[in-house]
Amino acid sequence: MGLLALGTPLEWPEAKKVASKVRSWGIEQLLAIWGNAKGKERAALLWGDEIEYLVVCYDEQNRKVRLSLRQADILAALANDEKLLQEGGGVPDVQRGPVKEAETTAPVFHPEFGRFMLEATPGKPWGIGFKDLLDVEPNMKWRRTIAREHMEKTEYPITLTTFPRLGSPDCIVPSYPASGPKLRSQYVPDEIANPHIRFPTLAANIRWRRGRKVEINVPVFRDEKTQWPFKDPTVNYDLHQWPEDDDVRNGAAKDNHIYMDAMAFGMGSCCLQITFQAKNIQEGRTMYDQLSPLGPILLALTAATPIYKGFLADTDVRWNQISRAVDDRTPEELGEKPLENDRWRLPKSRYASNSTYISQDPRLRREYLDPDLVVDEDIKKRLVEGGMDDLLATHFAHLFIRDPIVVFAEDLETLDLSKADHFENLQSTNWQHMRFKPPPPNSDMGWRVEFRPMEIQITDFENAAFSIFIVLITRAILSFNLNFYLPIQRVTENMETAHKRDALSTEKFWFRKNPFGSHSHSTGTSTPAEGSRPPTPFGPVEDEYEQMTINEVINGQTSADSGKDCFPGLIPLVESYLDSMNVDVETRCELARYLDLIRKRADGTYWTAAKWIRHFVQSHPKYEKDSVVGEEITFDLVKAAEQITREEEGWAWVGDVGAEKVRTLRQGWRGRTGVFA
Repeated sequence: MGLLALGTPLEWPEAKKVASKVRSWGIEQLLAIWGNAKGKERAALLWGDEIEYLVVCYDEQNRKVRLSLRQADILAALANDEKLLQEGGGVPDVQRGPVKEAETTAPVFHPEFGRFMLEATPGKPWGIGFKDLLDVEPNMKWRRTIAREHMEKTEYPITLTTFPRLGSPDCIVPSYPASGPKLRSQYVPDEIANPHIRFPTLAANIRWRRGRKVEINVPVFRDEKTQWPFKDPTVNYDLHQWPEDDDVRNGAAKDNHIYMDAMAFGMGSCCLQITFQAKNIQEGRTMYDQLSPLGPILLALTAATPIYKGFLADTDVRWNQISRAVDDRTPEELGEKPLENDRWRLPKSRYASNSTYISQDPRLRREYLDPDLVVDEDIKKRLVEGGMDDLLATHFAHLFIRDPIVVFAEDLETLDLSKADHFENLQSTNWQHMRFKPPPPNSDMGWRVEFRPMEIQITDFENAAFSIFIVLITRAILSFNLNFYLPIQRVTENMETAHKRDALSTEKFWFRKNPFGSHSHSTGTSTPAEGSRPPTPFGPVEDEYEQMTINEVINGQTSADSGKDCFPGLIPLVESYLDSMNVDVETRCELARYLDLIRKRADGTYWTAAKWIRHFVQSHPKYEKDSVVGEEITFDLVKAAEQITREEEGWAWVGDVGAEKVRTLRQGWRGRTGVFA
């Protein structure tokens, strides 16, 4: 998360009046950036990762674990650590600005939406040198160690996607009564959100704009003794504190679903995000397009979210729940009422999968684009007049169909083209699974692409593995000119498929058959060299892709029919790239450890965190086969996650015997038995 601006936020009725002005000024700032940076070149690709933690607090005597709301105190302790500051780490400050870059990648810590969350990044971007990649896992371990050292003895930074009992009684410390004027939730207090004015204003204005609270309904997992039809027993239909309390009496809580009603249930989730800096805008646009179809695959591969509000869910990932948690669409925009006051019907939340491709790639066919894309034509016209090409103008004109949600009165006094505050107001609240990021004004940054779909993993080894895998895939894409295009509607469909329980093992995803050419009818063997062959005429777009298992996407297809083109697999493509780079044996062996995790996760040898968590709950002696995840189960689950990270962290540094223990531990908790070894 970037720096948090200070100012006087407008409540939604006033913000609505100036929304058009903010959009217009944002476009002028974007055009100023475009004019200055469209020709910017960088020497090499840089990248960075973001790790998010839940801070939990143990009550050992009563066998309870709660979320600690001491984010501000922990950040203050980190900000006052002189040694960390000298090494280039610490905490950004609104007045001081970003932490100064040092020669080391000492961690930098940031606030997040939840007061129980921390975000940690390396102090400077990673390079693409292969030995540099081997520093990622130790750095991630270092971040967790530093965070832990600045917490109380009863606290620990856990990398679980969601806290299993968020929204249940007595789940936070210090305790506050539920409900409040900003969230108006039945389950969580306003105090659960970061107190910086941006966060409660964001939550309140989303609720205000849509005319009711957000509605998050997650299908409940039906076990042997689950009441059926399931009616969420936590819903209070008799609450009359706020007008929004009528929501549940008007059908907001759906049968056979877990019901949640506040932004905290989405933005209180943790994820693993990777941002790449391209050498120029063309390379950035290529990465944006080619990584987009990979998003659903990586979402399913990293699945880690099978529990909400103390109930087992029938889904495995967080994405749609966050989407609903910040969905500010009105009934008219949702198609529930005729359009009278709003401009369009909007098919997606502002937190959603991508709806655009942006690369000027001759292989980008019109059939891949969304035929029903909603675009602000006036904004597109202004961008084209300002010199932007049609494809990129369409992308930004689509993002700018949204209203700004948080507007500070002070920012409306003068348009400053040396800043990007109005542009970022809209850009940063379009939470799509890929984000294309222009260089900030007056900086030496290049054009960046953010890969956002992955779930946070329990161990630093896993988070490093997936980070490094995405980096290597990106290098293979650029080196071999790979082509993963498929219709954007199929990407959207794949994102939905990724939510299904155990989708990695049971579902198929649309994916391109031939990554080397312009269409699927290439002949000869499938090798990276084919990427340089002259394009052949386009055939029917439907012939270019088919449904594949994730194992086929990651590890490749096999076929007894020698005449059939088989998808080579992302791991073999990465290995071909590594072969072409003459990586030294020691580094190659280290990288192979990470690729082996991805390979075995895809083929089912290693379980996803979601599958392991679900198995842990269902095997617990206190579980009554009723879908309820009680306090003792949660305590033991969080303790097990902590034990895994502690023991991996401790054994990683003690030689061959320790390394063997780490491997055994990993196989135990992720692997074939699904139990902690």
